[in-house]
Amino acid sequence: MKLYSTKNKNLIVDLKEAVLKSLAPDKGLYMPTDLPKLDDRFIENLSSFSFQEIAFQVCSALFKDTIAPNDLMEIITNSMTFPAPVVNIHDHISTLELFHGPSLAFKDFGARFMSQLMSYFNRNEKDLTILVATSGDTGGAVAAGFLKTPGIEVVILYPSGKVSDIQEKQLTALGNNITACEIDGNFDDCQRMVKEAFLDKELNQQYNLSSANSINIARLIPQSFYYFEALKQVKSKHVVVVVPSGNFGNLTAGLMAKQMGLPIKKFIAATNRNHVVPDYLDSGNYTPMESIQTIANAMDVGSPSNFTRMQEIYPDVDSMRNDILGMWFDDDQIRAKIKEVYKRHNYILDPHGAIGYLASEKYLKGNPNDHLIFLETAHPCKFIDEVEKAIETNVPVPSSIKDLMQKEKQAHALTSKYEDFKSWMLQKN
Repeated sequence: MKLYSTKNKNLIVDLKEAVLKSLAPDKGLYMPTDLPKLDDRFIENLSSFSFQEIAFQVCSALFKDTIAPNDLMEIITNSMTFPAPVVNIHDHISTLELFHGPSLAFKDFGARFMSQLMSYFNRNEKDLTILVATSGDTGGAVAAGFLKTPGIEVVILYPSGKVSDIQEKQLTALGNNITACEIDGNFDDCQRMVKEAFLDKELNQQYNLSSANSINIARLIPQSFYYFEALKQVKSKHVVVVVPSGNFGNLTAGLMAKQMGLPIKKFIAATNRNHVVPDYLDSGNYTPMESIQTIANAMDVGSPSNFTRMQEIYPDVDSMRNDILGMWFDDDQIRAKIKEVYKRHNYILDPHGAIGYLASEKYLKGNPNDHLIFLETAHPCKFIDEVEKAIETNVPVPSSIKDLMQKEKQAHALTSKYEDFKSWMLQKN
């Protein structure tokens, strides 16, 4: 498998370098040089394959002979250990539940696969240090996915006061090879600091750095698996998938699946008040903004990294509009929808899922014969205060989370200045 930089198509690397280095030296993101079409018979007979077998077929097509089949199946078997069920809520609206992994968020799929892939590629190499910026769920998934992985240390940067209590404990209470930095800023500051670190020669002399954010292609590839798994479970031939979106890695993974032959009719990029991509689809102008804090905090991203990858798939706004609609909703709409869906259908949405449901309803008004699948990206207990206020009853909390909440928070408080983070990194080793 070969990949190129989004800033220079002549800068081509193999999968190992893209996974372990994460970001291209010219600050571009890596994209596959080829998104192969999967066999029509495979697509037509998805229901006869297990989730792990689907993942193997997708990876085999992408990776070609990069990883031996037995090793690849072992990577998949060790990482894809939990389901992605489609649950029908009513009529033409279903949800793909992606919160059945260890950190109760969709990013478990990418983080666990990535930890296995990095361990495979980093055998007999210098110890790896993973830098991660998180707006909420990424950090918890990476912490759980890489916990106690030999030869790999994880440093997580998160914005102070802008993640939920449960999310914060998932970042800060595991210990072992997981270290958290509490940044006095927003997610965009954290992401900027991580990107600067990768391009810092002095820091790279001391550390073998990589990333587990969705800038790393190893995160996106496994996230494409569950789009195939979703269509396997739905009989309709007119499926529209609603993707609650922040950094747009999840949507990009779905777009890659569509390019490989998965017959998704259309995607809806559903956001909160951080709606730079819906604005682009509406006006044709892309204008990054300062992120705005909302109750759907995993989507509080004003300058989504993966937009550049979307532009590689769709070179102009008209071609992107053919496959993607943009919608956005505010906190009041989110709260009201959580309350309404619980009362009418006895289903508990988290704030991100509520955005997905809102977009599904809006689309269905003009397209009543389509079937909508929205991604429920996190367990509602991760946003327990907001959700319990909306539904006026208790949200069930898994025992693993109850145990975690009893543990002590351990985090290093830092400013949003890159030099402060760099100094801390150089001194800690």
